[in-house]
Amino acid sequence: MRSDKTKKGIERIPHRALLHATGLSRKDLGRPFIGVATSFTDLIPGHVGMRDLERFIERGVCYGGGVPFFFGVPGICDGIAMGHLGMCYPLALREIIADTIETVCNAHSLDGIVLLTNCDKITPGMIMGAARLNIPAIVVTAGPMLSGRYDKRKLAFVHDTFEAVALAKKGKLSGNELTCLEMEACPGAGSCQGLYTANTMACLTETMGMSLPGCGTALAVSAKKRRIAQASGERIVELVNKNITPRKIITKQSLENAIVVDMALGGSSNTALHLMAIAHEAGVDFNLKTFDKIGKNTPHITSLEPVGAHYMEDLEYAGGIPAVLKRLKAKLNNTLTLSGRKIYDIAQEARIFDEDVIRPFNKAYHKEGGLAVLFGNLAPDGAIVKQAAVNAKMMKFTGLARVFNQEEAAMQAILNGKIKSGDVIVIRYEGPAGGPGMREMLAPTSAIVGMGLSDCVALITDGRFSGGTKGPCIGHVSPEASSGGPIAILKDGDIIDLDIKNRSLNVRLSKEEIAKRLKGWKTIPPKIKSGYLNRYLRLVSSADKGAVLS
Repeated sequence: MRSDKTKKGIERIPHRALLHATGLSRKDLGRPFIGVATSFTDLIPGHVGMRDLERFIERGVCYGGGVPFFFGVPGICDGIAMGHLGMCYPLALREIIADTIETVCNAHSLDGIVLLTNCDKITPGMIMGAARLNIPAIVVTAGPMLSGRYDKRKLAFVHDTFEAVALAKKGKLSGNELTCLEMEACPGAGSCQGLYTANTMACLTETMGMSLPGCGTALAVSAKKRRIAQASGERIVELVNKNITPRKIITKQSLENAIVVDMALGGSSNTALHLMAIAHEAGVDFNLKTFDKIGKNTPHITSLEPVGAHYMEDLEYAGGIPAVLKRLKAKLNNTLTLSGRKIYDIAQEARIFDEDVIRPFNKAYHKEGGLAVLFGNLAPDGAIVKQAAVNAKMMKFTGLARVFNQEEAAMQAILNGKIKSGDVIVIRYEGPAGGPGMREMLAPTSAIVGMGLSDCVALITDGRFSGGTKGPCIGHVSPEASSGGPIAILKDGDIIDLDIKNRSLNVRLSKEEIAKRLKGWKTIPPKIKSGYLNRYLRLVSSADKGAVLS
C-alpha cells in the first residue's frame, strides 16, 4: 500500500508512534489509510449539513476495511462573497483546494481519498487535486437545497433575492415582501436550488463517473444522500484494492460526456473554466472548440432555474442524472465510472419519471445545447454565453458600448437608470488576472433583469457569470483587458455586434483602428498589491485555458 511508506519497517518506529498517538491500533496499521477531505463550514448553506454525511462516509470506510482520516478544506459561499472584494477569492480558492488535496495526501502517503464537497469552486478544486495526485478518489457532493415557499409559489435563491433588489428599487416589492423573501428563499441546507454552478458541477461529476450514480441530484436533506455517502466510503476501499485511479475515469471521452450533459441540461457557463482545468490536471488535451462542437449537436432538454420553472428537486424526482443519461445514450461514450459500471449500463437501467422535466429530443427546449462559444475581433481566443437563457430576439443584437472598468460602476449605472435600451454594457479588468479572480457578475445581470432590460440590453465582460444569469450576457472574453485584449481598447459609443447563432462577437472597428488603439494602450497597475491574490494574478492563465496557475 502507498501508506506503507509511513508505517512499515524498523525505521518507521517514530512514525508508528505518532499514528498510535491518534488512537490507532496495531491492527489498523495493516489497513488502507483513507483521507476524507471535507469542506464543512458553518459559512455556506451547501455545506452546513456535511457533519451528518461525514458520519456516514466514516461508517462506509470502516465497513469496507479502511481507516478514515478527516481533514478540512476551505470553502467560500459565492453568494455571500458576491458584489464586493470577496468575489475576487472563490476562483482563486479553487487552486488552493487542489494544492491542499495534493499536499495532505502526499505528505501522509494516503492510499485513497473521499472528497466531500458541494459548492461552486470547491468541487472542481477537489477533482483537480485528485486528478493531479492520481490516487484512488471518489466524490460525494452534499446535494441541492429544497425550494423555498412563499404565497403558494416556489422560491429560488437567485430569482427571489438578487433580482428582487432591482424590483425593490422600482417600487414593485414592499418591505414586508422583501423580508419574507429573505427568510424563505433558502429554507435550509444544500446548494442553491437551480442549475447554478454548484449543482451543474455535481451533475457533471456524476456524469464523468467520479461519484456514484444518483449522487449529483440526491437532495441534501435526504436519506438517499446518506446512503450514497456510506456507499462511497465503502467503495473507496475497493478502488484502492483494485488501483482504480482518477485518470482511468477522467478521460477525453468522459469529459466529452460531461459536456454533452452540460449542454443538454443548460448548465452554468463556469463549467467551461472548470472542465478545462480538470482536463489540464488529468493530462487531457482539451479546448473551447470542443464545447461548441458538442453543443451544436446536443439538444437542450431540461429547463431548470434560472432559465425555466423546474428546480433541482424536480430533476431528482424525474430520475436524476441516470435518467438524463438514458435520454442522451446515443450521444455518449460508453466510459467506465467509479461504481464499476459503464455509462450505457447505468443509462439502460434508469427510468425517466417525468417527460416534461427531461424532454425527448423532438420536444427539446432548444435544438442546440445551453452554452455557445463566440469568437471575433473582440474575443480572438473565445467567449462564453449561456444561450439557453437568451430570448430568441436577442440572439442577434447590435448596440452601443457603455464601458466600465469595474463591476461596481456598472452596477450603479444600472440601478440609477443610466442604462438604456440598445446599450451594450462592457465590464472589463475583471478577468482572471485583472479582477483578480474573475469575479462573477450576478449582481449586475440580475439587476438588468429586475430593471426590465434583459430583452434590450447586452453585457460583455472578461469576468464571468453565475449559473443564475439570464439574458445576452457574454463572459470569459479572452484575451482579458489586463493582458491587452481588444476589450481593453473599447470606448463609449463603439458599435458592438453580437450574433450567437453564428458564434461571433465583434466591434465595428477596422483592423487599423484596433491596432492603433492597442499601440496606445497602457497596462494598469494591479488592483491587489500584496497577499495571495497578488501572487495569483501573476501566475494565472487566461480564461480560455481554464484559468489555471502556471
